[in-house]
Amino acid sequence: MGLISEVLLLPFAPVRGSAWAIRQVLQEAERIYYDPATVRAELSRLEEQLEAGEITEEEFDRLEDELLDRLEIASRGSAGTGNGTTQ
Repeated sequence: MGLISEVLLLPFAPVRGSAWAIRQVLQEAERIYYDPATVRAELSRLEEQLEAGEITEEEFDRLEDELLDRLEIASRGSAGTGNGTTQ
């Protein structure tokens, strides 16, 4: 950008900085959410909850399907982008 456009856009710098920070937080949250190790740990906890009688078989099936979907998305995303996030 040229000097004049930088001066004219200077009042919007806080907005641009905030948008950048929000994008960074969102990317990190997605990375953690789709991390295969995180999903596997959640699957393990889910199985423990079922065995302890804390959840029903129907709840287990529904939550397991959601976690397996996340794991599938993570494997597709990591194959395409190399970082395990969807974009």
